[in-house]
Amino acid sequence: MTKQLRANLLLVLTAFIWGVAFVAQDVAADAVPPMYFNGLRMALAALALVPVVCFCDRRLRKGQGEGLVWRQMSRAQKKELLIGGVCCGVMLALGSVFQQMGITLGTGAGKAGFITALYIVLVPLAGIFWRRRIGVLVWIAVVLSAVGLYFLCMQGSFSIDPGDGMLMLCALSYTGHILVVDHFSRRTDCVKMSCIQFAVTSLICLTGGLLFESLSWQAVRACFIPIAYAGVMSGAMGYTLQIIAQRDAEPTIASLIMSLESVFAVLAGWVILGDVLSLRELLGCVLMMGGIVLAQLPQKQA
Repeated sequence: MTKQLRANLLLVLTAFIWGVAFVAQDVAADAVPPMYFNGLRMALAALALVPVVCFCDRRLRKGQGEGLVWRQMSRAQKKELLIGGVCCGVMLALGSVFQQMGITLGTGAGKAGFITALYIVLVPLAGIFWRRRIGVLVWIAVVLSAVGLYFLCMQGSFSIDPGDGMLMLCALSYTGHILVVDHFSRRTDCVKMSCIQFAVTSLICLTGGLLFESLSWQAVRACFIPIAYAGVMSGAMGYTLQIIAQRDAEPTIASLIMSLESVFAVLAGWVILGDVLSLRELLGCVLMMGGIVLAQLPQKQA
């Protein structure tokens, strides 16, 4: 198995975990405010990764695995790791809070999935400013996936309300997160950087919650399972897999694969909540899968 194929499979798994997390976020949105929700879930994610970091360091000291042992890192390497973790944490905090605020303000899950996944278009557009050359087939795949997302997620006419605006800011933030991860994941230890980003995100969100929101601990207890899934699975596992996979994946293709979270979100709603897929939604799934497959084909750079 090539590194690129392994990376793409890890990104598909990431998209699946994130897709199921939409159900957890929707369940918790009515009870726990957005900043507190994300602060708690990211704190759980950081704590869940601490033993993983320790385990990885033990393996590295025995000469096994890939990564950097903290005690053996130079001052420059530690600085690179901390800067990467902080930058990723800030972008993740913005994206996760804007997304949860959009859902809390009443934007439906399907429409939320469509607007959030606009990063599949924004990532290659942003890449132009870094003089990245994007192949013609990838551009076609982006358009195909965007159309698929429309059929999958949009119902009725498109309108802009406060929740939609928050989700557009979410899409911009996740675009930045993908590009920042692409920059730092090749330069430092991915698991350590992921742990740092969760700690930074949690600190930002909990501070915002203390300043602007009120929290009922009874609501937290009632929503413990959604918060735990969003923290441990969607957070610790999902975002760490993203960082590891993006070491060997081109960011435009990575964003296309990760946009499958909308497909998995619909499927999770069907399995867990009893939602039924319409022919329109099935067509959207087919178009998105076609875009992903097309992006993997050998191509000449434009």
